[in-house]
Amino acid sequence: VASLVREKEKVAKQEALQKHQLQVMETIAGVLEQVWLDDTAGLLMLRGLLKTFQELKLRHEEEFKMCSVAWIACQFAHPLLIRVFQGWQPLQNPLFGLEVMSSWKDLLQCDQPYDFSDATESMAPYEQLVSEVILPAVMISGTNSWEARDPEPMLCFLESWEQLLPPIVLHSILEHVIMPKLTAAVESWDPRREKVPIHVWVHPWLPTLGRRVETLCDSIRYKLSSVLHVWQAHDASAYALLSPWKGVFDPASWEDLIVRYIIPKLKMALQEFQINPANQKFDQFNSVMIWASAVPVHHMVHMLEVDFFSKWQQVLYHWLCSPSPDFNEITNWYKGWRGLFPPELLANERIRMLLTAGLEMMNQAAEGVELVQPVARENLGYLRATEKRQFDAAQQASQYPAYRSVPGAAMGDMSFKESIQAYAADQGLLFMPRVNKSYNGKPVYEFGSVSIFIDSVKRLLYAQLQEGTNRWSSVSLTQLLEMNRMARSH
Repeated sequence: VASLVREKEKVAKQEALQKHQLQVMETIAGVLEQVWLDDTAGLLMLRGLLKTFQELKLRHEEEFKMCSVAWIACQFAHPLLIRVFQGWQPLQNPLFGLEVMSSWKDLLQCDQPYDFSDATESMAPYEQLVSEVILPAVMISGTNSWEARDPEPMLCFLESWEQLLPPIVLHSILEHVIMPKLTAAVESWDPRREKVPIHVWVHPWLPTLGRRVETLCDSIRYKLSSVLHVWQAHDASAYALLSPWKGVFDPASWEDLIVRYIIPKLKMALQEFQINPANQKFDQFNSVMIWASAVPVHHMVHMLEVDFFSKWQQVLYHWLCSPSPDFNEITNWYKGWRGLFPPELLANERIRMLLTAGLEMMNQAAEGVELVQPVARENLGYLRATEKRQFDAAQQASQYPAYRSVPGAAMGDMSFKESIQAYAADQGLLFMPRVNKSYNGKPVYEFGSVSIFIDSVKRLLYAQLQEGTNRWSSVSLTQLLEMNRMARSH
């Protein structure tokens, strides 16, 4: 009996539930019948239709999903939306209809499987509505009136509709309108005649196109290579045209383009470049330096070492060997050249070592040491062991900047003075003897903007606390760096 009572209660609950569902179904059927009657009589309005289905979904959400009422709403809304968007020019008026379609998106998009029929295949109600109402207008306008060299109208439309275009619709626009137009424009682009660089109208599409841009890059590289073979290094327009593509082309293709067409011309410019302290012209050198951020650094460093620094060191050597050289003038000349190198090159170990080699010659000449002529360009295929030792010691000094007054402390094969000199070079500071200046019989050096003298016996470093005074104090390399920073800030 107890079991039968429980069964009776269970059946009663099911009966009540089914009765309620039946009532809801009858309510929905009544609403749909009224909509159909209004549609047949030509009285159906888009705003009223939207409100009817919104209320229906609000009151009976489960049944709304279960019965796929969204599809029925879509069928009634379709002709009304066609009428609303008739004659619409999406590229001229991209904001039109956004509010209307946003409301229909909220109504039609559900979080459950909504496709129970074969006719609609896998497309959702909202996707189908956008595909049949919005997409045709975009396709016609894009195909007939949009020019790929003017990306702004199409980009403005896509940005405005970003939240309302289903992925399948956006894919269709990209594949059938934007990519064909861009491909045709790239094919017809002539870099020798057109004044607007190609990246101006291709780069805005990079975030949207994704991997599709690779097909465009092949054509663009071919077009660029067709004009770069006649390019000369003094023409800066090639840099403006090519450099924006460094981050777009894959690294291997970029390096291949640079090695084939750019580096040979830059090497030629450096080989023709004359270093003349009496009447220096920098045009050729500057035309090479603008490529520092575009040319892979190992190619740039090798080219400068072979075709520039070999000549630069020879000129410096002969100048220092001339009778009574003006060390102030030579120092300014050195600083001027160092200032012409961009940060990405000054950060390179080899460039710093090559500049330091010139500084060493200046130090030796100021101290009266006989100079050794730098190696000729044809012998520059290796890294000298002494230079490497100096650089390693500079690295050691930079890791332990408090190093100063430990008697007997060793810095590889370098003297105490050489270790300080190498540390200065590593920090990008000038280390030069101050001509005809000494303190207690010891030569005074310029460490950046601070005057110092070195006690090599006690392995101590002394700095002048204030220029023009006789106040000197023992300091560490860290303190010396801080003094330079304070001098620069003032």
